[in-house]
Amino acid sequence: MRTLRTLDQLVEEFEAQDGRDLYVRWSLGPETDLADGKNAPQSSRDALTGMPLPGLSASPLKVEPWWDDRPLRLWLARRIYDYRHLRELRGPGVRPWVFQGTEIARGPDNEPLVVCDRLLAWVTDDVLREAQQLVDEQGSREWGPLDRSNAS
Repeated sequence: MRTLRTLDQLVEEFEAQDGRDLYVRWSLGPETDLADGKNAPQSSRDALTGMPLPGLSASPLKVEPWWDDRPLRLWLARRIYDYRHLRELRGPGVRPWVFQGTEIARGPDNEPLVVCDRLLAWVTDDVLREAQQLVDEQGSREWGPLDRSNAS
């Protein structure tokens, strides 16, 4: 699987796929998530109940129409940035990877549950740093990652 080393490479990958059905997932990787012999191939678990979910929990990279002509680079940066806390939450070896997939359901947080149709690329820490820098440059004190662990 390819490795994306810059945010610009993520933009290029997105454009090469016309943004169609692209998702980012934070996990140990496709070798684990797509392994044969699991009780429910390509499934996730609800963190609250432990219940298996029908598909991989992932974040869509699709640009919404209301984004208009704003920079694609910023859109993708925030999509990568949103769930960066999962690395610390889920432990060593967890990192983001991008794939093309088919949404088959919605999870308990209204997240897409997706079946991976095609692996595309790993996302490196350099991309994460670039995404964080771009998000930080926006100067919003009211916006941050979607991290429940810090909620009060």
